[in-house]
Amino acid sequence: MNSSETPGVLLPHGGYRKLRSYKVAEAVYDATVVFCRRFHGNDRRMTDQMVQAARSGVRNISEGSGMAATSRKSELKLTNVARASLSDELLRDYETFLRQRGLRVWPKDSRKALAMRARLAQDRAPDLPRARPGVVRLTGLFGLAEFVEKAEPELAANAMLCAVNQAAYLLKRQLESQGETFLEKGGFTERLYGARKRSLSDQSDSSDKKPACPNCGQPMLLRTARKGPKAGQPFWGCSGYPDCRGTLPANPQ
Repeated sequence: MNSSETPGVLLPHGGYRKLRSYKVAEAVYDATVVFCRRFHGNDRRMTDQMVQAARSGVRNISEGSGMAATSRKSELKLTNVARASLSDELLRDYETFLRQRGLRVWPKDSRKALAMRARLAQDRAPDLPRARPGVVRLTGLFGLAEFVEKAEPELAANAMLCAVNQAAYLLKRQLESQGETFLEKGGFTERLYGARKRSLSDQSDSSDKKPACPNCGQPMLLRTARKGPKAGQPFWGCSGYPDCRGTLPANPQ
């Protein structure tokens, strides 16, 4: 069940697995594990830092989606944590990897970077020609981990830079959308207040429709039976009680 479809006082939430930002962040997480196993196998501290940053990017998206049910503030905060983990931590680690090994960081508008970004924009690139023997090729976002496992260091790290940048950009757009939604529709407290106000209004409207006593014609009051076989059940009682003991069922069949 998609929680965003649940009616009631809860705000729309859930459905994070359908978000493009989540799919890209998850692919980055999986590929980062492979990258660190391959290139940082003897550096446990660096591996832990990079993997945790990648994991934070994924898990804070899902947690923020769940928290959205009762707090748009928490949703915004966690989405921003996901963005910062990727763009302010993990991205810098991949840039450092290239710089310290004397490898190039591709300019974002270079031919290679544009081609890599276009390939990553697709889950699986369709109709790719058969690769030449010995050539490692990225087949799409879902093939990122496999590509990183086999590609030359410069190709692997720049592919990760492109993927991390895509995830961070998507999360930035997501944050902007969440902020606009908050300004337009408010948060959970306002929704609770509105629901309560409507409930009280409905009760008031119901109580305004008071029947007349069948015995004396005076307006009747909604009461609750205190004893007898109908104890706890509502009924209409004459407002002239005890002088008039006229009653009517509250929910006539």
